Parts: sequence; structure tokens; C-alpha cells
Amino acid sequence: MTTDSRTSVVVLTHNRREQLLATLDRLAALPERPPLIVVDNASTDGTPEAVAGRHPAVTVLRTGRNLGAPGRTVGVRHARTPYVAFSDDDSWWEPGALARAADLLDRHRRLGLLAARVRVGPGGPPDPLNDRLAASPLERAADLPGLPVLGFLACAAVARREAYLEAGGYHPIFFVGGEETLLAYDLAARGWGVCHCPDVVAVHSPLGGERPGRRAVQLRNAALTAWLRRPLTVALRQTRAIALRAPGDPEARRALRDLLGRLPAALRERRPLPAAVEAAARRLDVQGATEGAVP
Repeated sequence: MTTDSRTSVVVLTHNRREQLLATLDRLAALPERPPLIVVDNASTDGTPEAVAGRHPAVTVLRTGRNLGAPGRTVGVRHARTPYVAFSDDDSWWEPGALARAADLLDRHRRLGLLAARVRVGPGGPPDPLNDRLAASPLERAADLPGLPVLGFLACAAVARREAYLEAGGYHPIFFVGGEETLLAYDLAARGWGVCHCPDVVAVHSPLGGERPGRRAVQLRNAALTAWLRRPLTVALRQTRAIALRAPGDPEARRALRDLLGRLPAALRERRPLPAAVEAAARRLDVQGATEGAVP
């Protein structure tokens, strides 16, 4: 076994002690031997103590309250490696994946974040997200290793630490659910590349089905992303679509209520995308309208 000191793994968790311990077992066995940083979002199930007992070499950062996705930024700030891979308590990396990711980041200095190929469970099928990312209509760039995208799965991404922090990490307005798009926008707006690199593979093994209320959160956060970065016509169109669904759809009603509550904060931090990034986002809007998803 050889070590690779280029990449830390930041693992986000909240009240999933046993699942987290199993994930850490897998990450600790990787040939790269990456530094592991657990960001505990105020668990009440004894997670920090359990990690200390079973994996004493793992750094545990206690947030004190549940920060949601921005908890990852706590881990990135603590990391001392040039690259940071992300896992959740239900995801991990295949052996060799982190070394391949670091090699790509070494060779392509403008690459800010790579979106990995995702398998669903150990030895399981590919995640449908892979096909959507691979179908990105954005043109390749000579100085980037894969197809440019403006979306990814948070627990299957490897970022250049410098780029992630420059872009501000995950915005606190979202908590969780669809938070990746804004980060991709903000990386691209600063000139960093975001690419799908299918040779790098992560495994995601979620428990159960979709969490209650998740669709409402995703609707809300997609609209908030538009208000934060897209033209007003796009933001208004997305908000109107939620409002039209609200009378007969409880999830849309919740999304609209939560959106309106967060809208003043979004407007205060509104920063439209540069023209080139907005043009790319519009191309992905068209793809999403025909395929039902936007990479």
C-alpha cells in the first residue's frame, strides 16, 4: 500500500453513527491513506465519541449546530492538502479514485472541481446522473480534462481547496438540497473549470427512499439559485412555475412559502453571472427542458 498526501476527505454527517463508522472503515482502507476529516453537524447519537473510539486518527470537527451543506466548508478550511474530496456518511471512494483525481488536478491547473462517476451501492448500478453529466452540451476546453458541467453530486466531487474557498463554498441560504449548482456557477464565474471525469469513481449507498420534504427543498433551492445568480426573467419564471403548482401540490406550497421567506436575503446577495457563464447556463436550461435534468 502506498500513501498519497495530496487529498483530504471531508465527511459530512448528522445522527448516522453506525453508517458513518462503516463509511470510515472503507475510507481508512483506501490505498491513498487520505487524511479524514469528519464534520459533525450537531449529532446527538454519540457520533464524535464513537469515531474517536474506532478511528482515533480521524479528525472530528463539531459544528455546535446543524449547518447543513455549509458544514463542508468547515472541513475544507481545516484541511492542509491542496485537494479535498467530499463524502457523506453514506458515500465513499473507490480504491485509486483519489489518486486519479489528484493527478488530473495536478495536470490541469484551471480545474477547480471534478464531478466523479457515481455507482449506487457496492458493486451496484451506475447512478442516472452519470448519463446526464456525460450528455453536457458545453464545449470542451483544451486546458480541462473532461466535459464542462455546471452541476454535480456533492458527495462525489473533488475540489481544489484554493478554488473552493475562493468561490465561498456552499451558500448557507440553501441548508441542503441542490446546493451544488450555485457553487458550480461561482467557480465558473471566477474562471475555474468544473468537469465531469468518469475515470474517478465514487460510491453512494443511500438508506431508504427520498426524505420527506426533499422535493419542496429542491424546488425552493433551484429558485433561490436563480434569484442569486440568473437574470430576473429566469428567476421570475421559476417562481411563477412553483406558484402555479402550489394550489394543488403541498410540496410546491411549502417550497413557495420557504422561498418567499428567504428571498430578501437572496436579493441582498444577488450577483448575476458573467455573460459567458450565463450563456452556458442557458444551454443547460434547454437540455434540462428536454431531458428533465440539468448537469
